[in-house]
Amino acid sequence: MSDARWTVYLLRCADGSLYTGIARDLDARLAAHNAGRGAKYTRARLPVSVAWSRGQQEPTSARRLEYALKQLTRAEKLRLVAGDEALWRRVRRQTLGAARPPAR
Repeated sequence: MSDARWTVYLLRCADGSLYTGIARDLDARLAAHNAGRGAKYTRARLPVSVAWSRGQQEPTSARRLEYALKQLTRAEKLRLVAGDEALWRRVRRQTLGAARPPAR
C-alpha cells in the first residue's frame, strides 16, 4: 500500500468563483495553476489561492470526494470554506461510507 497522500481542495479564483480539484502535492499544483499551467478554468481567473483542503490517503477516495464536492452548491462550498465540519463529515460519509475503526 502506498504512503502517497492526496489532497482534495477548493481554490478561490480572482473573480470570486471556486474551483475544485485534487493533487498529490498541493503547493506544486497551486504554483502550476498560478503559472497558467493548471486547469483551463483557472487560467482565465488568476491568481488563485487555496480556500479549503483535506488530505486523503487513497487516490480513489480523493477522486470520489472531488466529484462529490463539485456537486455541492456554491453556498455549501462556502460553508466548507467557513469551517463547517458537520457538512464535511456528511459529504465524506455519503461519498465513502461510514468510517470504520482500524483493524486490530
